[in-house]
Amino acid sequence: MYPTLIDFGPIAIHSFGLMMALGFLAVLLISQRDLARKGLDPRPTSSIIFAAAVGGIIGAKLYSALQDGRIEMAELISNSGLVWYGGVIGALAAVLFVIHRSPNPILPTIDTIGMATVLGYGIGRLGCFFSGDGDYGPPSDLPWAMAFPNGTVPTDIPVHPTPLYETGMSVIAFGLLWAIRKQKEGTPGWLLGGAFILAGIERFIAEFFRLNQPALFGLTEAQVTSVLMVIIGGCLIYWVTHRPVTTEEPVAPIPPSSPKRKRRRRS
Repeated sequence: MYPTLIDFGPIAIHSFGLMMALGFLAVLLISQRDLARKGLDPRPTSSIIFAAAVGGIIGAKLYSALQDGRIEMAELISNSGLVWYGGVIGALAAVLFVIHRSPNPILPTIDTIGMATVLGYGIGRLGCFFSGDGDYGPPSDLPWAMAFPNGTVPTDIPVHPTPLYETGMSVIAFGLLWAIRKQKEGTPGWLLGGAFILAGIERFIAEFFRLNQPALFGLTEAQVTSVLMVIIGGCLIYWVTHRPVTTEEPVAPIPPSSPKRKRRRRS
């Protein structure tokens, strides 16, 4: 594998960071396109994605530090310790804050962001694969099993390439959401709930091919969180489906131009 793609001494391009950047770029481009199609203002998208990136990284780092029982500055600024569900919490909080301050309504906007994030997550998982950072699974003799001798967490034993499984499932999940996005446009919040459900199912399945230890009822911490995500997504879909329909302005209304007065002809 290739943890470091280009090394210029003090400046290096790592595969993990590159794929994360490409993931955020994909979310940005897809979100801008879909928001414009809905008649919403796509301009706040870059601020929303930036907030998601910062909030996600901070949330992931803090959650990892709390898991270890200590918060150290060296750990917070390192490349390790990115816990995905801590990232979800941090990113969601940051995104809601920025959307609330934008001219767009919250639910239709976060529907698009949530849908695109499913694909962005899958692209980011390719960074875990290329860097061999230890997110692979147990030993396997399947034809597609592979070793990571040069990975960040090396192994010479063929193992499940779990990040590739996650990328594949994320692409499928995004495809499903993308296919029904127009159909569900009249129910703002539905796509976000669907994204939570599909992301939870994806990670729950992926955990069977990872090395994490069971924490509760034979499930890993990530699986427990995945179950909660599915429940939250289901509750959100139920709520937006049964709530009273309200009319929302997609963007800040543009004041109409005053009609021109016709000049009277002098007789």
